[in-house]
Amino acid sequence: MARTTSALVVNSAGAKPELTTITVDSLQEDEVLVQMHATGVCHTDLSCMAGHLPVQFPNVFGHEGAGVVLEAGSGVTDVQVGDKVLLSYNFCGGCGQCRSDFPAYCEKILQLNFGGKRLNGSSAVSFNGQEIFSNFFGQSSFSKVAVVSKSSIVPVPPDTDLLLFAPLGCGMQTGAGAILNTLDVRPGSSVVIFGTGCVGLSAVMAAKIRGARIIVAVDLVSERLSLACELGATHTIRGDNPNIRQEIIDLCGSSRGSDFALDCSGAIPVIETMIATLGIRGKAASVGAPMPGKKVEVEVFSHLTFGRQYVGCHQGDSIAKKMIPYLIHEHAQGRFPLEKLVRVYNFNDFSDAFEDMQGGKVLKPVLRWI
Repeated sequence: MARTTSALVVNSAGAKPELTTITVDSLQEDEVLVQMHATGVCHTDLSCMAGHLPVQFPNVFGHEGAGVVLEAGSGVTDVQVGDKVLLSYNFCGGCGQCRSDFPAYCEKILQLNFGGKRLNGSSAVSFNGQEIFSNFFGQSSFSKVAVVSKSSIVPVPPDTDLLLFAPLGCGMQTGAGAILNTLDVRPGSSVVIFGTGCVGLSAVMAAKIRGARIIVAVDLVSERLSLACELGATHTIRGDNPNIRQEIIDLCGSSRGSDFALDCSGAIPVIETMIATLGIRGKAASVGAPMPGKKVEVEVFSHLTFGRQYVGCHQGDSIAKKMIPYLIHEHAQGRFPLEKLVRVYNFNDFSDAFEDMQGGKVLKPVLRWI
């Protein structure tokens, strides 16, 4: 049965979100209706609002939701009404990548995660009869009530703190997963993390969990570098240091550079520095997304003679139903203190949350819906 609720609607690229009453459609068999308690704000949301990534408008964004199940479609068997859930990215479950346990690379990922519509092409949300794109990462969770694809659902225990753990669905699992899965950082190795926002600091914590001997954090903001040390970084370097390449090589010692490196900035010069400072058989990954069409230069001779690797990484190669419970467990053990990154805002203060994140005043804003 259709119902009305409040949501943040962005009508065009660059427009400010508006808190609007929308109509939520009836569920399809593979969907869940979720009463949102909290939604983390991710830089991807801001980039899409600005039109820097390929999305359509009007749109309801938000892809780090956390809430309680109000209703489940007939094809949903793993949750029931009243269950607490965290929300992550959507995937089809049937393509080659999904069947190979790499759902973050679902062959329908652009349609499912950025396209904003269901598989049958319909919209789950409307306003005054106009369809609104509302399947962002399968959830569009900047809404008090949302229609969520079942593949985005991660059931969690009844005592789970939804306000605290909402951000695990994208940014934090991306940073941690890049270290644990994509790079598979080894104990005793060296790792350099470029950019210490929420994703980068999650990577720092994961590198400490993995037992890296040298963890170098690189950023332009001194306060973030201090926090990186608190969370596990053994060394810090300011990103505007003119001798940054040599400093990285000197800090990492053997192998003529770092064993592993991760870029969370999406800045082309930073990515080129990261690749150039990899050691012998060093491996680097990018999780920061520049605008489509951007390219990096690689000095091919040293790249091949050193046996370097540079790979892309989406969602930290994480399977959300495995990674999210793992990070909750690590938090309980004191090894993933994400509360040091989070600031909660009431949903009516969404403009402050977005502006504070854009201006670097806060690492991970979370909107409280209830």
